Amino acid sequence: MLSLQRIREQSTEIAAQLRRRGDSIDIAPILELDAKRRQIIRTLDQLQHERKTAQEQVAAAKRRGEHPEELLAQLRTIAEHVRSLEDELQQVEQRLRELLLLLPNVPHPSVPDGATAAENREVRRWGKPQPQEFRKDHLEIARSLGILDFPRAAKVSGSGFVFYTGKGAQLERALINFMLDFHVRFHGYREIFPPFLVSPKAMEGTGQLPKLREDMYYIEQDELYLIPTAEVPLTNYFADEILPADLLPIKLCGYSACFRREAGSYGRETRGLVRMHQFNKVELVILSRPEESYDELERLVTEVEAVLQALGVVYRVVLLCAGDLGFASAKTYDIEVWSPCQQRWLEASSCSNFEDFQARRANIRYRPQPGARPEFVHTLNGSGLATSRLMAALLEQYQTPEGVVVVPEALRPYCGFDIITAE
Repeated sequence: MLSLQRIREQSTEIAAQLRRRGDSIDIAPILELDAKRRQIIRTLDQLQHERKTAQEQVAAAKRRGEHPEELLAQLRTIAEHVRSLEDELQQVEQRLRELLLLLPNVPHPSVPDGATAAENREVRRWGKPQPQEFRKDHLEIARSLGILDFPRAAKVSGSGFVFYTGKGAQLERALINFMLDFHVRFHGYREIFPPFLVSPKAMEGTGQLPKLREDMYYIEQDELYLIPTAEVPLTNYFADEILPADLLPIKLCGYSACFRREAGSYGRETRGLVRMHQFNKVELVILSRPEESYDELERLVTEVEAVLQALGVVYRVVLLCAGDLGFASAKTYDIEVWSPCQQRWLEASSCSNFEDFQARRANIRYRPQPGARPEFVHTLNGSGLATSRLMAALLEQYQTPEGVVVVPEALRPYCGFDIITAE
C-alpha cells in the first residue's frame, strides 16, 4: 500500500509511474477522498472545541443555580452533528482504504520501460543452453521412468495436479531438504515451517487480496485461504509488530505446498510441470531497513543462483520491465532455467523488493533507535526455489542418450541414489 502522504505530495510522479506499468487506475478519487477526510477531521476538531466550551459554560451556569436550556440545546445539536460526521468519516475512510488496496506499487527508477515479458532485460547467464538432440521432454522422460503420474492425479484431483512416485517422490523430497539446508547453512536464514491456511487479513497484508482473489482457493466455511506461496505466512509472521533495529535484516526460509487456481492462465502453456494448481516451493523472505533493501535484493538473487550453480542447472537472470511487474513489487528479477526440449527458458524463481508496500498493509515496523518513532520495514521475497520447473529442467538437462537421468552430485546424499532408471 502506498502512503497517502506520498500520493498527496507526488501525485503527478505516481500517476506517471503507474502508466509505466500499463495501469489505468485514476488516483484523482483517492486525492478527493483524502481531502474530504481531512476536512471532516478539521470540522470534528472544531466541534469538539465548541462542545468543550459549551460544557464549561453549562457547568458554570449550574454552579450559579441557573438552568441554561439554550446551552444544553446547543450541546445536543453539536452531539448530533459529531455523530453524523463520525459516521461519514468512517464511510470515507473505508472507501479510501478500498481504493488504496487496489493501487499497485510504483516501479523503482532502475526498472526498465516495457509493456510485456518480451521487453524484460536479460542480466546474465550461467552455463550453456543445450540443444535438444536426443532429449525427451520432462513429461516423456518421467513417463518412461515411472516417476510422475499425471493421469491418476487427474482422476483424483483434476488437471494441474501430479503424483510424484518412487524415485520421483524421493527426488522431490531431496530437492526440498537440500534447498532448505543450503539457505540455512550458507546464507543465514532461519527456517520456519508455516501453516498452509491463512486468514483474509494475511492475504491482504502481502497483496494477494483483493486484487488476485480469483486466483486463490478459499474455504468459505472457515474463512481461510490456501496459501499461493509461503511468502504469505512468513511475511505476516511479524504483522502488527514493532521490531528492534538490531534484528534487521531478518531472513526467513520455509517450505510449503502452494495452491493457485491460475484463473487468468487460459491459453498459456500448461503441459506437465510447467503450470500447476499445486506445487512445492522453498520460499525466502527478508525484512530489511529501507536504506539497505536494494543491496539485500541483489544478495537475494545471488543466493538463489548459488542453489542452481550447486545443482549444475543452466539458468539466466532477467530484470522485469515495468509492465511485467507483479502487483506488489517495486523491482523484480526472474531466474529462469533452461528447457532443452522446449528450447526456451522457464521461470523457476522471482526475487522482489516490495519496499514498504507490504509492510504498510501488514503493519510491520521497526524502531531505528531506542525511543525513536517506528518506521515501516522493507520486505523482500524470492523463490529459493519452486521445485516443479526446477524438476523439469533437471530431468531434461540431466538425461542421457540411454534414457536414464543422472542425479546431480549435490542431491545424492539427500536421495540415496546416483541415477534414475525405469522402475
